[in-house]
Amino acid sequence: MDIKSKTVPELTELCKDIRDEILRVVSKNGGHLSSTLGATELIVAMHKVFDSKKDPFIFDVSHQSYAHKLLTERWEEFDTLRQFGGMCGYTKPSESEHDYFVAGHSSTSISLGVGAAKAIALKGEQGSRIPVVLIGDGSMTAGMVYEALNELGDRKYPMVIILNDNEMSISKPIGAISRMLSSAMAGPFYQRFKKHTENFVNNFGDGANYIAKKMEESLKLITPGIMFEEMGIDYIGPIDGHNLKSLIEILQTAKNLNKPVIVHAQTLKGKGYQIAEGKEEKWHGVGPFDLESGDSQKKSAIKSATQIYSEALLHLAKHNDKIVGATAAMPSGTGLDSLIETYPERFWDVAIAEQHAVTSMSALAKEGFKPFCTIYSTFLQRGYDQIIHDTCLMDLPVVFALDRAGIVGEDGETHQGAFDISFLRAIPNMTLFAPRDEKSFHQAMAFAAEYNHPCSLRYPRGSFKETTLPESTPFQLAKSQLLRSNGGEILFIGYGNGVGRAYETAQFMKEEVSILDLRFVKPLDEAMLKHLATKHKKWFIFSESAKMGGVVSAILEFLSQEKIWHVEVVSFEYDDAFITHGNTKKVEESLGLLPQQLAKKIQSFV
Repeated sequence: MDIKSKTVPELTELCKDIRDEILRVVSKNGGHLSSTLGATELIVAMHKVFDSKKDPFIFDVSHQSYAHKLLTERWEEFDTLRQFGGMCGYTKPSESEHDYFVAGHSSTSISLGVGAAKAIALKGEQGSRIPVVLIGDGSMTAGMVYEALNELGDRKYPMVIILNDNEMSISKPIGAISRMLSSAMAGPFYQRFKKHTENFVNNFGDGANYIAKKMEESLKLITPGIMFEEMGIDYIGPIDGHNLKSLIEILQTAKNLNKPVIVHAQTLKGKGYQIAEGKEEKWHGVGPFDLESGDSQKKSAIKSATQIYSEALLHLAKHNDKIVGATAAMPSGTGLDSLIETYPERFWDVAIAEQHAVTSMSALAKEGFKPFCTIYSTFLQRGYDQIIHDTCLMDLPVVFALDRAGIVGEDGETHQGAFDISFLRAIPNMTLFAPRDEKSFHQAMAFAAEYNHPCSLRYPRGSFKETTLPESTPFQLAKSQLLRSNGGEILFIGYGNGVGRAYETAQFMKEEVSILDLRFVKPLDEAMLKHLATKHKKWFIFSESAKMGGVVSAILEFLSQEKIWHVEVVSFEYDDAFITHGNTKKVEESLGLLPQQLAKKIQSFV
């Protein structure tokens, strides 16, 4: 869509059309809502001033990029947002030349911008291309942002960073004087005055420099952005992020400065949809909902694994005041919000700082507490060095509770919880186990609370698969549970939610099938596996995780070590590829992982 020639009134009407389309599609498909509604004018202004075909448009997390998608030849396709085979909910270069980088995790944008700026400089393209970054205030809580700003302030690469402040101010404006200064700073007169003042100081020596420095320090006491200015990055704002005319003028000014600039824009989350305006996390990401009432269209009476975790941890915390915990900006998503509300002195949201969460919990473990570090499987990847260096090296009893393990559906490649078994199993002192249902989850939590070493338990997004298998028994280190024992040659080995999938698959089988709940993938129940190797020659592995380094790897390593050569092992874990977005059942069907599909594959093997 060409918006370069449109007037401000025409662009204002376009913003309304964009919001209407976002609301229509997200209410039907689900997706991110409040942040992307609030960023509409910012994105329209970006496209008015810059050129997304040549200027790298870098969206932090990129969940707020829906308006960008609509403006870049994807209006007709927008109906397929987050659907299997349809448009991704995040930026994706393979989807459009206007998407510069894949993004789904936060706080990477400024680093990407610095890298792009370096490449532009090396190619001699400064003046014709400039990186444009849109980052939310929440992402500014992660350390990677400041690592990037630290270099940017020193190197002075031309870049425009738009700080979308929709919940908190980085530096709260102070009354009318602050607003006046912010508006003045945004104009070309102020920028010319600042440059002339610098020239004056350079010509008149130390005395003028001293006076100017004192005046600057006094002004900064009442001017937002002191931190950025001190880092060597120009700051403009805070400005109204919904005033299109002003936004366009300010971004043009920032573009012409030919240096790193932060434009601090204040926006309203959920802008244009009154039910969601200014609301907190509930409207950040939503399932399908009724536009008129705002009520969710998906209601389930089945308890989610997250809810079970929250209830189990709350019960343990009530009876043990040494139990503490942290999450990284996902209190409601991980169920830790009820713990934070009940015991605010013992449970913390540390913001988007997984590395800090892991290391701070390790120190608490050193001091005799029992930390539960509650993080999505995919986000724990960001704290991997800390798990090795700060937790496992000293064998500290931190519990890593990994929500959203396995396929998570519409969020796609950046959020699928596929790799935690593979990357954690390699670490000395780490113990890995998983529950299969509600009762076993409570038992796993009880075990974790008493275990005096690092450990990790994983559980799915949504609910566990329902089965009628025997009741779970208490967890004991390296002990599995044999759920069904038959005389045939086939053994199903399930891990975590994979136990339910093994049971479902068994329902489609003609042959007799034995079923083992592995429970522990590190350490394995070696005695049970040796015993079962004498009875069953064909083993099939069910686990919602990557095959490489996963459950099958652990079992094959064991069989090789014990020189057990007669057992055939087939894994139904995920192959060596990133998993696309879409309805979970459709994604599983595309991977051949539905129970009836698995049963057919097994028939061909036997």
